[in-house]
Amino acid sequence: MKKFFYEVGSTTLFFTDSVRLMFAKPSRMPDMIRHMKFIGNDSVIIICLTGVFTGLAMSYQIYIGFNLVNATNLVGPTVALGIFKELAPVLTGLIVAARAGGAMAAQIGTMRVSEQIDALEVMGVNPIQYLSSPRVLAAVLTLPLLCGIFDIVAIQASELLCVNLLDLDKAIFWNKIELWIRPRDVMEGLIKAAVFGLTFATVCCKTGFYTKGGAKGVGDTTNKGVVYSMVLIIVLNLLVSNLIRLYFSLVESF
Repeated sequence: MKKFFYEVGSTTLFFTDSVRLMFAKPSRMPDMIRHMKFIGNDSVIIICLTGVFTGLAMSYQIYIGFNLVNATNLVGPTVALGIFKELAPVLTGLIVAARAGGAMAAQIGTMRVSEQIDALEVMGVNPIQYLSSPRVLAAVLTLPLLCGIFDIVAIQASELLCVNLLDLDKAIFWNKIELWIRPRDVMEGLIKAAVFGLTFATVCCKTGFYTKGGAKGVGDTTNKGVVYSMVLIIVLNLLVSNLIRLYFSLVESF
């Protein structure tokens, strides 16, 4: 328990320092853009592949269930709700945390054990502002964009399967989605993706920043950062979903 609370406290302090230094001088905008390319552009292909097969698999399984009760017209909105609110942000967060988060932890960990971070401090450069803040900001801005790509690709794959292979009517498919899906459903997924980006970037940068033990320590902290990030994303998914729904219910009540 002591170790758990220590990790939570140190991660929180590291997060507040990273956010506080995001827009401090000197500007790290070129670094942030470079990290956005690494996190976002380099992840597009794997996000598209995951979105396609997620949309296909989910559509087919839901069709089988709804066909038993003669409610196949509801396949479209059910798939859309599941993708927009849950699958797209969670899978995007997990995939990017594994791909980009592990690289972040390994890069920063290598700099720590090779004393490059100590050299930055000697030169008067704040290592958190230089190494962590641009990565955290890039992850927050990029994850919603990747989640949006996942949404589009998955729903198009769902239409392809339902209309061309399962003989559902295309007009009914899109009409039901338009009837049942609200903008807030899409916004919920995008907000969750931004939170997941903030989470995995902070955790992976922090674990890399405090690496010890040479090459073995770099491997251990990389594994630790990825695992912690994935677990936190799954846990936060429930908490953030309830907070967003509470917020929208309060807004509607007023």
